[in-house]
Amino acid sequence: MRFWSWAIAGLLLVTSWSVVPVKAQLPTIDLNQVYPNLLNQNPEDQVVAKCVRLDGNCLMELAVTKSDKDNRIETIQDNLNKISEAYLKEKQAQLEIKIEKQLVKAKLPEPEKNTPTTAENQSTVEEAIEEAVEEAIEEKRSPKISVLVNQKKFDLLTVTEQDAQLKGVDIETRAESIGEMLQAGLEQAKSERQVKFLVRQGLMAVGTSLAMLVISLLIYRQLGKLERSKERLISPNSFLAGTILTQLNQRKLWNLREVQYRLHQLALIALLGGGSLFLLGLFPYTRTIQVMIFEGFQIPLRVGIVALGTYLLIRLSYALINRSTSVLAQNYYLLNSEDITRLQLRITTISGVTRGIVTVSWMAIGILVALSVTGINIGPLLAGAGIIGLAVSLASQNLIKDAINGFFIILEDQYAVGDIIVVGDVGGLVENINLRVTKLRDNRGRLITIPNSEVKIVANLSSNWSRVDVSIPISYETDADQAIALIDQVAQQMSQDPNWQERILGKPDILGVDEFGDRGVFLRVWIKTKPLEQWNVEREFRRRIKVAFDEAQITIPAHIDFRGDSKRDR
Repeated sequence: MRFWSWAIAGLLLVTSWSVVPVKAQLPTIDLNQVYPNLLNQNPEDQVVAKCVRLDGNCLMELAVTKSDKDNRIETIQDNLNKISEAYLKEKQAQLEIKIEKQLVKAKLPEPEKNTPTTAENQSTVEEAIEEAVEEAIEEKRSPKISVLVNQKKFDLLTVTEQDAQLKGVDIETRAESIGEMLQAGLEQAKSERQVKFLVRQGLMAVGTSLAMLVISLLIYRQLGKLERSKERLISPNSFLAGTILTQLNQRKLWNLREVQYRLHQLALIALLGGGSLFLLGLFPYTRTIQVMIFEGFQIPLRVGIVALGTYLLIRLSYALINRSTSVLAQNYYLLNSEDITRLQLRITTISGVTRGIVTVSWMAIGILVALSVTGINIGPLLAGAGIIGLAVSLASQNLIKDAINGFFIILEDQYAVGDIIVVGDVGGLVENINLRVTKLRDNRGRLITIPNSEVKIVANLSSNWSRVDVSIPISYETDADQAIALIDQVAQQMSQDPNWQERILGKPDILGVDEFGDRGVFLRVWIKTKPLEQWNVEREFRRRIKVAFDEAQITIPAHIDFRGDSKRDR
């Protein structure tokens, strides 16, 4: 924890140094919200604030239209570059800022060509001329800012009413403010090129680089520890050994380790990226590169942060799901062995389906947030998605039926992952189940996919317990009581065998004579077993019966089917 505290403190310090200068350079005011009277119905004519930069710093914000058809900012930026080049190349250059007011002349309207002169047209022209004259009488003037460098004049810009409204002041005050910012910015640019300043910044760069190196090594070391911890948690059969509570705790710990691992990776990337930006911002020659990188990677960075945040939320949700399901299994020791096995299968199924739903939900939210941070209006998308969703729902009624039936299959615990079931004419081991389909693996290795809406009557051969149902044939000449006693003896010995005792539940039931066939008498036996153990118990029981009958010289009639069926009851 001490390492993590120092690492985070260093990370925040470096990133704050790198972000604050850049943030100050970005335009933050939208005149379309502050001054509605400047709005135009055409989006290209909407007024926005843009920066004019000097050495990467935002020297001043000026108002332009979104389209900026006149390339006002580029023109002013070129003028400023010429001024700074002339001023900075000479150490003793003299600088003077001049603000001149120029008269804005009213343009008189001209009559359209080929327009016949009428009394009405003549009256309209006269009114327009009167308005223009009145406007000219008001002597409306726009300040023009120019710079003298060693008595050489450079024109910079003309201040407009929109520039003044940007700061909520009159046009003369805005012009004076721009002149002061220009004076201070050029003087600062010259001072930053002095040897003393560059040496100080160089020492700061070396110290920052060393701090970044040390913190990076510490984070990298912590990443190695977390990686080894994850490998231990996901070692072979680590999720299969132990009790269900142990398994859930291991999964929860693995997800938490994964979140910690990704956060450390994020801290390392932020440290290196933020530190590099900070180093670029230390010197006036590289500060422009800092701004270019920041602006160029602004959208990818936002999308990457959203993607990483979505991934971390998914992993934290997984850990929360495992935590919630472990609460259900905390009292597992109060259950018998059949209930524990069934609980394990059901929890595995429920947690798997829940993880799938959570993953899809967070990914959908993450996509919407990513679109939003890139500047795309998701309102119309959501409205369109609602309409499309309605149309798809009407055309996908079977899909809705699958989801509803899958929900009730899981809720009612009809079967779970690991069960062996029979649905209609197919059956096998349940490998996967979700809200839409159930996937089975039959005894020939084929993967069978069944839509949940088709699961109407299902036989679960492994829920809670199973049963061996064996009919043993003997000839009519054989003593039935002797055969029954021998079968009972074999069954009792097998149920007490340490190798089979845990698989057999309770005392085997010898039902006696079950049927008289054409070629013999059938004796029926029931043996209750653990789920999925009925086939192994039945094979071993038949083998022992054959050996015991051979020793007792009891004949098994030829050409008679050995009818046996392994059934289960809930």
